[in-house]
Amino acid sequence: MSSASSSKAMNFVKDYALYFVLLVLLAVIVSKDTSFLSLTNFSNILTQSSVRIIIALGVAGLIVTQGTDLSVGRQVGLAAVISATLLQAVGNANKVFPDLDVVPIPLVILLVCAIGAVLGLINGIIVTVMNVTPFIATLGTMLVIYGINSLYYDHVGSAPISGFDSAYSAFTQGFLDLGGFRLSYITIYALIAVVLVWVVWNKTRFGKNLFAIGGNPEAARVSGVNVTKNLLGIYTLSGIFYAFGGFLEAGRIGSATNNLGFMYELDAIAACVIGGVSFSGGVGTVIGVVIGVIIFTLINYGLSYIGVNPYWQYIIKGGIIVLAVAIDSLKHAKKK
Repeated sequence: MSSASSSKAMNFVKDYALYFVLLVLLAVIVSKDTSFLSLTNFSNILTQSSVRIIIALGVAGLIVTQGTDLSVGRQVGLAAVISATLLQAVGNANKVFPDLDVVPIPLVILLVCAIGAVLGLINGIIVTVMNVTPFIATLGTMLVIYGINSLYYDHVGSAPISGFDSAYSAFTQGFLDLGGFRLSYITIYALIAVVLVWVVWNKTRFGKNLFAIGGNPEAARVSGVNVTKNLLGIYTLSGIFYAFGGFLEAGRIGSATNNLGFMYELDAIAACVIGGVSFSGGVGTVIGVVIGVIIFTLINYGLSYIGVNPYWQYIIKGGIIVLAVAIDSLKHAKKK
């Protein structure tokens, strides 16, 4: 085999090996239970994917700039618990704040998103101003946020917060019936988020700056890009997306605890890498993130659907993450 043919074969493996592995996994799932291929399951998968898409869009912007965020899940959990405590039904016997009327949904969204923005900004300040690597910075804030959320959760009763107001449940669990296919409202919110991020990434100077920073921070700085300002902006925006995702997730599930959001960051990061967002920076597309999330959710849902032991699910998901990052590293090895 010629060197040119070998190179083409190697490039093919790098580009499609992961998708082949995922396709084999999907084939195994379907062979175990053909009822998996149903409109109901696809509707459920799309609904579950939708919140994950919103969360992944937040972390994807950080990966594009050669960053990451390990506090994703804990930020989601904090937003979920705050939303849950403010949106319980008035007649709920276990209402956390019995004297508090139901807070209007738009106000709760603004509140949790404002908190998310502050937390994201803090992450950005630690990374840019204090010059701490994103991995360590967000590892630290992950623990801090979880501690704060747990203290608040214990203070309000230390029991699953549920019994939500009907308006909140309708907002997060409602759906459109399209000839037997249930299109959830959450999926519509995710589509809006996808369009918004696509516009930011592709049609604004801010988006172009993010990719320039990810490709080469020093070159971007020399070209007049304010690296610190743009990084603070994307960390802040990411916090808003996590918070909105947490608000939706609590309503979708129907309850919230301080452990909601556990490991969400790994699923989001893995989905981004599967979708082609490179840890090398400066590479990624919005549609790639969406596809990555759907594929990862499909595998998660499918493994649970056929009754695979949860411990084996962790092993399989961990293997997929390692494979995705390894292939990403091979793709961009020559650039280094």
